[in-house]
Amino acid sequence: MNDKPASNRDGVVRMPTAGGNDALKTIEICAEKATALMRCNLGAQGFLAATPGTGARARGYDRVFGRDAAICAIAAAHCGDEELLAGAERSLISLAAQQAPNGQIPKYVEAAGADFWYLGCIDATLWWLIALAHVKMRVPDLPVRLQSNVERALAWLSCQEHQQIYLLQQNEASDWADIMPRSGFVLYTNALWYYVKGLYRLSHAPETRQHFNHLFHPTGNHYAEYKRLRLLMHYARAGIANRDMYLSFVNLGSRGDEGDVFGNLLAVLFGLADDHRSRRILGHIAKNQDGAAFPVRVTCTPIGREDPFWRTYMGRHRQNLEHRYHNGGIWPFVGGFWALALSSSGRTGEAESVLLGLAKAAAVNGWQFNEWFHGLTGEPEGMPGQTWNAAMFLLARHGLTNRVFRRIYERSDTASR
Repeated sequence: MNDKPASNRDGVVRMPTAGGNDALKTIEICAEKATALMRCNLGAQGFLAATPGTGARARGYDRVFGRDAAICAIAAAHCGDEELLAGAERSLISLAAQQAPNGQIPKYVEAAGADFWYLGCIDATLWWLIALAHVKMRVPDLPVRLQSNVERALAWLSCQEHQQIYLLQQNEASDWADIMPRSGFVLYTNALWYYVKGLYRLSHAPETRQHFNHLFHPTGNHYAEYKRLRLLMHYARAGIANRDMYLSFVNLGSRGDEGDVFGNLLAVLFGLADDHRSRRILGHIAKNQDGAAFPVRVTCTPIGREDPFWRTYMGRHRQNLEHRYHNGGIWPFVGGFWALALSSSGRTGEAESVLLGLAKAAAVNGWQFNEWFHGLTGEPEGMPGQTWNAAMFLLARHGLTNRVFRRIYERSDTASR
């Protein structure tokens, strides 16, 4: 079995290494393999979700997914490879070409058309806008060519925003964690929305940040002027077990206390969490990874069948049982965001350890870049040849010495005020 990390009493994960030079060699080999995989998975319409083949075709991974391709485009914009940069441009144009008349960016596109998911897919539009802003640094005229698409995408998102709370609302299971029962105001989605507001100089960004902290951290010392927000906070705060993390979602009848790692990492990266809260979030995530084979488990407390939030669809094909898939499985691409969040918080040594862990995950089964791993056993699961795993390894490696996200947000946010 693969080496497992240890953690010390402050919860900081320490990935085992065979020595500095060996670790560096592993990381450099992984960078070469990741770049090669991204090139291999670059199709006519852009970055495919996984390496083309019989398995990928059967599962629909041979398509350009909005969120996957956008994350790959961000990595390509920062990592200096011209072929990948051209792929980023192609991906964003392909998604824009099949944008819905109302402005929504598709969940995925293929030669036969586009798909928007069962209850809608809200985060593809957000990631497309974010990727476009990053690619603009290398391809300045791309946003100009896609200006009408940008305007329609922003208009569609504004229609999902509560006009007094200034947070987006969404259906259940309609973002990347599409087999999880998060609905109403969702942490992950609204972290992206705040970042988009900064990039595109949208109104009410300070209110979005303030209400984000009111609602997803309702046990804090906050007072909301809007009556209905106060009531939502009142309903949400009762019985919260994990006060170190933001809630994963809040709606009129319930809230998520399972510990959404991805949403919390984005809150740290995008400046929604202050320094004190960022330290608590990162510390809790590190403690939760104790014994994990690789970075990073995406749910701190998986939802079991006896839990009120369990849904029948979570058990189909045994895919989203406890410690599997979105429900506590290990996702290396999210591990890349963990490394970035650590780097942005000045915890470079920890970020380097996470990066090494990601390289070891990618190397399983002869550099298979598996989609996800079982949260307890570390067994590889899902589709191999995942493009965004390769992309996020490269972006995390770049982020050890470069600020990838907050730098752009601060520049845009300053210009908007």
